[in-house]
Amino acid sequence: MLDESYHELLAQVAAMYYEQGLTQAAIAQQLGLSRVKVYRLLEQARAHQVVQIKIDWPIGRDQVLERSLQHTFGLREALVLKTSSRNHVPVLQRLGKLCARYLERILTDGMTMALCLGSSTYEVINAISADFRAKVRIAQATGSIPFAVREFDSAAVAHQLAQKLGGEVLYLSSPLIADSVEAAQVLRSQSEIRRTLVAAGQADVALLGIGNLDPLTSGFVAAGFLTPEVLAALVADGAVGDMAGQIFTLSGELHPCPFNQRVIGITFDDLRRIPTTIAIARGSAKVRAILGALHSGTINVLCTDDQTATEILSAKGAWKP
Repeated sequence: MLDESYHELLAQVAAMYYEQGLTQAAIAQQLGLSRVKVYRLLEQARAHQVVQIKIDWPIGRDQVLERSLQHTFGLREALVLKTSSRNHVPVLQRLGKLCARYLERILTDGMTMALCLGSSTYEVINAISADFRAKVRIAQATGSIPFAVREFDSAAVAHQLAQKLGGEVLYLSSPLIADSVEAAQVLRSQSEIRRTLVAAGQADVALLGIGNLDPLTSGFVAAGFLTPEVLAALVADGAVGDMAGQIFTLSGELHPCPFNQRVIGITFDDLRRIPTTIAIARGSAKVRAILGALHSGTINVLCTDDQTATEILSAKGAWKP
């Protein structure tokens, strides 16, 4: 914890240097300090995060791949990030920024947005510009998950987005997975839960990620909903991915496992009715999951990177329904 007076000095020196554009020599002269002291104060300001430097890298898009994805899968829009070895920002962060700029273009006052949990959607929310405002109602579209993976919980992410936009949140006061099919039916019948699910299903925009059912990285396993063995058995039986907690096959159909009936959240039918449903996902490990999601007819905007897009198009050409 910084001493208040020292914190104020660091902020003052940083503001003079970064905001006012004064040289270190000029700051030293005005404050009666040595130039070496000013240099050290600036270093301390960064070390203690009094100053946080953010590099705004340009977002390049591959329009050829975007058109190919749109034509091949009947998408309304595809957002394909051009990856570059010169840009050291992680690809997922840049992808989140690309999707965030798209949201800033389409969101307007009075809209309702359905939001699902995930590392990808988390990056999108983080990338929403601090000065962007739209009075959008955020509906938590899937139930909450255990504390072990709380950083990607729908409730937390929905709250963060609503704070940024200045809108309200409709929380889904339920676990993502009920203990049984019967318990799921009871939960869905509760008035507050039903109210949020109806709002999510009637949203103007939905944002979600796509999971690939890898037992080593699956949120279902991390949260204790499924064991690695059960998940591996589902994959062996044709499951390739999950969206909004729903497990699906390569053809885009819901897998006929009882697990899907225990999910508390927005359904695939709901997603198909929402005017703009955006999925963000990337990586070779997710190609089959993304392909299945595209076959499902639940999404009409895909945000991915150029390498993943190329693999998706190649896999589509090799896949026979």
